[in-house]
Amino acid sequence: MFANYLIGLREGLEASLVVCILVAYLVKTENRTKLPPIWLGVGIAVALSLGVGAVLQFSSAQLTFEAQEALGGGLSIIAVGLVTWMVFWMRRTARHLKAELHGRLDEALAIGTGALVATSFLAVGREGIETALFLWSAVQATNDGTRPVVGAALGLLTAVVLGWLFYRGALRINLAKFFTWTGAMLVVVAAGVLAYGIHDLQEADILPGLDNRLFDISATIPPDSWYGTLLKGTFNFQPNPSVIQATVWALYLAPVLFLFLRPLRPAKVPVSA
Repeated sequence: MFANYLIGLREGLEASLVVCILVAYLVKTENRTKLPPIWLGVGIAVALSLGVGAVLQFSSAQLTFEAQEALGGGLSIIAVGLVTWMVFWMRRTARHLKAELHGRLDEALAIGTGALVATSFLAVGREGIETALFLWSAVQATNDGTRPVVGAALGLLTAVVLGWLFYRGALRINLAKFFTWTGAMLVVVAAGVLAYGIHDLQEADILPGLDNRLFDISATIPPDSWYGTLLKGTFNFQPNPSVIQATVWALYLAPVLFLFLRPLRPAKVPVSA
């Protein structure tokens, strides 16, 4: 549940901040009449994200067991790729997010209403689709359709409240630090999702080695115990991973976390002649 709360908070706050910056800029530049297209784009993005989740859930229920596992494994890997790209992108752009959005909004204002709708739609839709994919993967991995959804909903609600406080000026957020720490935690969570995606592909007979276990500590950490459930729900921990699962987990986590946490290089300042 914590992992899904984190993804809901992270993705939701990014979307909330984007919307707040767009709205504040339009209000500040006396373009209040241009606010409805922004909210229309947000509404379309939210509807699309919910639709993606519904389609995934409905279509997967009509498939055979092997097809469900293949779909779950493939989408888990896609979700990990999207989240990995997102955390690196946000870490690079957090410091100058406002300036970048202001530039895009100026261009959209010059083009017209459709461009404003597209600007807010793309800004929110990306996070929404990423959340839908990641949440669906979590539901499949934990076989629990309640707690992952509740966790993500609470995270999104928290993000909306923080975004509103940010807009009202009641909250100051160090975006660089926030996205660095939450990004690092998401990399750990994504490693577990990736490992479970490999497990799904093994169950679908696409990858071999399902019964070749690296270790088995099920007696020490029973999957149905409260702490086993907590570890699985938070990190997709499995007490009896296959060799391939554990290898992929390590090969993803170690280099990605190292690259993510290493200090950013300062931007080069051109030397005038």
